[in-house]
Amino acid sequence: MHAPDPNISMYLHPLIASVPAAERAEFIQFVELRSYRRNAVVLGADEWTDCIYCVANGLVRVVLQGSTDSEGVTTDFIGQDRFFLSPNLQRDSYQPGATLIAALPSSVYLVPVSKLRSLCAKYPDVAMGLLELAVTRISTLRGQLRRISASPSERLIRRILHELAQLAPVGAGGFDKRITQSVIASYSGLSREQVNKTMRELENGGLVRRDKHSIHFPSHFASTDFEEPPSIDEVPSKVDAHLAD
Repeated sequence: MHAPDPNISMYLHPLIASVPAAERAEFIQFVELRSYRRNAVVLGADEWTDCIYCVANGLVRVVLQGSTDSEGVTTDFIGQDRFFLSPNLQRDSYQPGATLIAALPSSVYLVPVSKLRSLCAKYPDVAMGLLELAVTRISTLRGQLRRISASPSERLIRRILHELAQLAPVGAGGFDKRITQSVIASYSGLSREQVNKTMRELENGGLVRRDKHSIHFPSHFASTDFEEPPSIDEVPSKVDAHLAD
């Protein structure tokens, strides 16, 4: 056990807010908070770790390294209060198989797998919440695969920009400009040239506006079938519905 980090909130994450204060305090003794600069590697694909990663603030992207693409392919983004989980919580350590990279300056909680597993065993609501977050992530990945395979480039980029505005919001209807077109291209499956051309067309058409810190667009920018992740408060009812299905 290490000394408690004074920067770690007593609540740590909404998921464990209902855990009694004394047990939260004990749990937090084992949690480490680390800060990363933009583009820094948070966790390498081949590294062994005994922690899951929870984003306290900022944005982290999940990158799979291809045999022909030196920069890898971005498969997912992890925003505030979202987890990168071990593929098997029964094991105390694991290799992630993907690289985590800070898309923006980020602070990340490192939570030991064994301690979280103990908390899940004692408090089913925590386990159900983690299950819902995992289900949501899988649904997001499937949706992104469908969009890449079926959507025209402009519509695909619109939806990705809308998603980034939820993950890294700046003001109303905008996202942090430090998320580059290269990252958007990596996530969309398009070339950087295609992304650049589409972004210019959207900007020339008055749908996209840039300022010093962010990229903005109107609220109706993306299609209405874009589904945002559920809030933590919705977790138990959502999981019950999935299990019933």
